[in-house]
Amino acid sequence: MSVDFHHLLLVFTAYIVGAASPGPSNMRIMGVAMHQGRQPALMLAAGVISGSFFWGSMAATGVSAILTQFAQALFALKLIGGLYLLFLAVKAGRSALTPDERLEKELAAAPAVSGFDLYRRGLLMHLTNPKALLGWMATMTLGLGPQSTPETVVIILAGCAVLSITIFCGYAVVFSTAPMIRGYRRARRWIEGTLGLVFGAAGLKLLFSRP
Repeated sequence: MSVDFHHLLLVFTAYIVGAASPGPSNMRIMGVAMHQGRQPALMLAAGVISGSFFWGSMAATGVSAILTQFAQALFALKLIGGLYLLFLAVKAGRSALTPDERLEKELAAAPAVSGFDLYRRGLLMHLTNPKALLGWMATMTLGLGPQSTPETVVIILAGCAVLSITIFCGYAVVFSTAPMIRGYRRARRWIEGTLGLVFGAAGLKLLFSRP
């Protein structure tokens, strides 16, 4: 088996830039990590990673390329994803406008969110994100050529899987550390406001972008 390691390095670098750059999934993991702690953030990250694995598998088998040819399917994906991001934007904006004392009372009275619910939210966020689908298509297009073998596909998927776990869980771990949590408590309203703007902009971009 002949493997071009320089080409694989290029593919993995491109994946890291796309996956690690601030986006709705990473920003959501950061917010949960600083607000609720490491375990909830890791459960959310697990959902995002599962969604990433799904799109990676679809891209590797060519199914995602077929999906993008059906305008109705892509439109539905964008609509669901855009509305979900706007929902997150409203939640973050409301949190930013809520005084600390009132927010603490609301959180104390709110029912606990199970790990499965957080996992499901992370999965939903990534499955309804066309950027994740198109990013995986770009990665596989860059990585695979006429001379590619099944082994090359496996290596790319396995490598990106490891990177995905490292990146998304890394966000959960780093932003759940004591210094980050203290910083969040001091700047909570600014952080939540920023998250609301990011989610809102991403949601509107999805809803109004051309197919």
